[in-house]
Amino acid sequence: MRRVEAVPGVAFGASAYLIWGLFPAFFGLLAFASAAEVVAQRIVWTLVLVSIVLVVSGRLRELRGIDGRTWRMAALASAALSINWGTYVFGVTSGHVVECALGYFINPLVTVAFGVVIFRERLAKAQWAALGLGAVAVAVLTVDYGRPPVIALVLACSFAVYGLVKKVIRLDALRGIAAEGIVAAPFALGFILVLVLTGRSEFGSGPAHTALMVSTGPVTLVPLLLFAIAAQRVPLSTMGLLQYLTPALQMAWGVAVVHEPMPASRWAGFALIWAALAIFTADALTRARRARRPASKPLPEAPIR
Repeated sequence: MRRVEAVPGVAFGASAYLIWGLFPAFFGLLAFASAAEVVAQRIVWTLVLVSIVLVVSGRLRELRGIDGRTWRMAALASAALSINWGTYVFGVTSGHVVECALGYFINPLVTVAFGVVIFRERLAKAQWAALGLGAVAVAVLTVDYGRPPVIALVLACSFAVYGLVKKVIRLDALRGIAAEGIVAAPFALGFILVLVLTGRSEFGSGPAHTALMVSTGPVTLVPLLLFAIAAQRVPLSTMGLLQYLTPALQMAWGVAVVHEPMPASRWAGFALIWAALAIFTADALTRARRARRPASKPLPEAPIR
């Protein structure tokens, strides 16, 4: 425990985003199965693993105290995350790794847009400029792809919804993951059973396939726990900068390893996204510095005459 406490929080955060950034390498190995089956197996094995952690830590009974509203919020979070997972696996296994990376570059801008639409938040001029550049970038990429970047937009919107729910739900990381898994498990198990009965299940078709399916549990849970530890130790502004590590690594994998095409027009679209994120991040860092700046000392009161 002392060794864990001695590790800087940034190391935990960077490790989480590094693992997420390498997801294309892992999920590319699962191309033998459909995206729906991979998601179903991922839900089940993540729930199994987090249940073991809760049992070992003596926290399993804490799930009984979750109220009805929180369960409904967990169901919404689970639905958004399942859509995100399914879209991501489909994107990686169908040769759209760069578009998946684009989704996570766009995600912070979508979250800001949700804040304006849902919570009626007021934005500064810099934030409006970032959103405007993001919209132009999506238009440029739509022309480049010959279609809207659907995979990227679904990933960005579904994860933004998940983030909004996690912002208001009253559960810590472990209980939140467990609750989301409990809600989704009946659907996942039902789908797996249908695949088995119809002879379309890849689980159990061989030791390598089975091991890869089971490993989706720890691959999912470990970075989430690292992120949870980092979030408690690292300023929000630092975590905001670290989050770009994931899509940057994913994009590098798509371009350098699997050699997805990147014409000049696509680079132009990404450049606009990066410019928007630079404006957005600079504004966020400026606001964070102002918030940490100690208030100026009040002027001494005039003596009573």
